[in-house]
Amino acid sequence: MKVYITGARGMVGANLNEQLNLLEDYQVLSPGRDEVDLLDLLSISHYLTKHQPDFIVHSAGLVGGIQANMANLYGYLIDNTMMGLNLIKAAKEAGVKNLINLSSSCVYPKDAPNPLKEEMFLTGALEPTNEGYALAKNTVMRACEYLSKQEPEYNYKTIVPVNLYGKHDKYGEHNSHMIPAVIKKIDQAIDNNNQTVEIWGTGKVRREFLYAGDLADFIIYSMKYFDDMPEVVNCSHGVDYTINEFYEMIAEVLGYQGGFEHNDSYPDGIDKKLTDISKMRAFGWIPPTEFKQGVELAYQDYIGRVKNNYIL
Repeated sequence: MKVYITGARGMVGANLNEQLNLLEDYQVLSPGRDEVDLLDLLSISHYLTKHQPDFIVHSAGLVGGIQANMANLYGYLIDNTMMGLNLIKAAKEAGVKNLINLSSSCVYPKDAPNPLKEEMFLTGALEPTNEGYALAKNTVMRACEYLSKQEPEYNYKTIVPVNLYGKHDKYGEHNSHMIPAVIKKIDQAIDNNNQTVEIWGTGKVRREFLYAGDLADFIIYSMKYFDDMPEVVNCSHGVDYTINEFYEMIAEVLGYQGGFEHNDSYPDGIDKKLTDISKMRAFGWIPPTEFKQGVELAYQDYIGRVKNNYIL
């Protein structure tokens, strides 16, 4: 099976690429932006027409933490919408029948009742701090649904993962998400013998996190049983913790003995965002990696790939 991964150099794409290359019967196509520019429809069309993949996994996107989103709502909306819609249009025109689109749990309305079910999309206002990204992801997901309903031979489906962390994550000041940022902060506190680590916000809001390698595993599982996969399906553990609890668990894994202090000048975002995983469980899959185990794997990757090699 020939699989084209967009964003193969990002965290999700890199984990998926690694896992697929360990399996037989998969040929992975993972071109960089210099070979395929997802903002250029003709560039995608030429590539798909030439290589004719059996499957497309769309994991590319402009991504970042809450501060990056707030600073560039326009860019997150425009770039992510264009990349997704260009890919879908080019895939259809090239006759690619199977596509997995990766969305995000930020697509749910900010006031939707928890646990968040797949039927709740576009039923209310979005969280303002990442509205541009969420609008883009909603649009691309809807495009997949519309095409599959209008022309059923095109099987374009969407996975909605929660916040991710793990191998191949980013640790830069402006492009990291919460878990890698906390790993880096606590590691530096240990190195510098700091007695406190700053927590942005109150630390009381609740979040879910999923190990990126588990998402890659679920994507592969979904490709194997694609006909049975729901049109849209959440992917998570179905368990949430407070931000304070995540800091404490990461500190335990890294061996940090100091304390924490809160900086309330930073926004918290949505109070709670817990997804419903009944469809995923009925589909026959559960994430195998518990949080502390995932943090240990992510920390090893940070030490070997980032800290010792100065790669952010």
